[in-house]
Amino acid sequence: MNRRSRITHLVSVLAVLPLAAGLATPVWAQTQEEILHYTGADREKILADGAAKEGELVVYSAMIVDQALQPLADAFMKRYPSVTLTYWRGDSEDIAQRVLAEERAKNVVVDVVEGTSVSENLIKANVVQTFSSPMLEQYPESYRDPDHLWAATRVSYYCMAYNTDMVKAEDVPKSYDDLLNPKWKGQIAWRIGSESGTPLFITNLRSAWGEDKAEDYLKKLSGEKIVNFGAGSARTLVDRVIAGEYAMALNIFCHHPLISAADGAPVASQLMSPVASTTATLLIPKNIRHPYGAALFTDFLLSEDGQKILLGADYFPAHPKVLPSKMLQAIVPHAAGFDENLVRPETLVNDGVRSDELYQKYFR
Repeated sequence: MNRRSRITHLVSVLAVLPLAAGLATPVWAQTQEEILHYTGADREKILADGAAKEGELVVYSAMIVDQALQPLADAFMKRYPSVTLTYWRGDSEDIAQRVLAEERAKNVVVDVVEGTSVSENLIKANVVQTFSSPMLEQYPESYRDPDHLWAATRVSYYCMAYNTDMVKAEDVPKSYDDLLNPKWKGQIAWRIGSESGTPLFITNLRSAWGEDKAEDYLKKLSGEKIVNFGAGSARTLVDRVIAGEYAMALNIFCHHPLISAADGAPVASQLMSPVASTTATLLIPKNIRHPYGAALFTDFLLSEDGQKILLGADYFPAHPKVLPSKMLQAIVPHAAGFDENLVRPETLVNDGVRSDELYQKYFR
């Protein structure tokens, strides 16, 4: 029996366990797999009671603490006061390294992992386990893994940021070809050392345009002497654009310039077709200490209530019924008239080697 068939069988068995045991008696699943795939009508009670006995839960996430992580923790503990949720915030790459180190040491502290580019690397390392959630029935298939190893929590769109004091409105590049104008030579930066930086920029064009067209374009773009920025996050690079160190920055999170512009900063976002998009994902490592809490928090984060907390933090919720704020709707590709190219986690990782080869060839 293959893995997907085994999961389907397990879910079917767990769904009828309450009937077999008697409706008046709650069923306490025993193994982590049974807990994480339990689908009985009393799922929330079973998970909440189990989580209360566990008493605590540990989450690693790339979300901003004050905007999202702390509000999520507060709301979760208000709903389930018998569970103490603690978290650690780090970049996605740091989270992956930390989880791998815990697995190697056979001392897994984390129960739930969430980040933009953590899923496929941890999946390849075989350190995550499958799970189910009734909340996922409301999500499009592109936002969930067919093998039940990850689920999308939030969406990111990538575009160009530019300094409005340095780039006149009539001169703003509106397409990738516009970036080839010699006047921008040496004035454009992009991030290196992050999968959502240069690898995503290149992979997006390769998957949307095909290998030949993408490489031909990258060869031309190399003549612009793009600045390799490796001194911080995407947010840091936007701040450098605001400060006038660079006129433009490629492949940054589209919402960052909008948030800064609302505070009066001289910066704006510009979408270009195809607009790259990715999903942050939730995963559950193997050998966790609090499986009931992990399953309970998974349901909470994927629910409309949990997703509305992300909305309040100026993220793009993955839940299709929780729409982005009015300010951020301007950079949703289909609403703004641009083509979107969703780069799934496995595509970003599996195509990353070739994308890095092209980066080394033309921009290193």
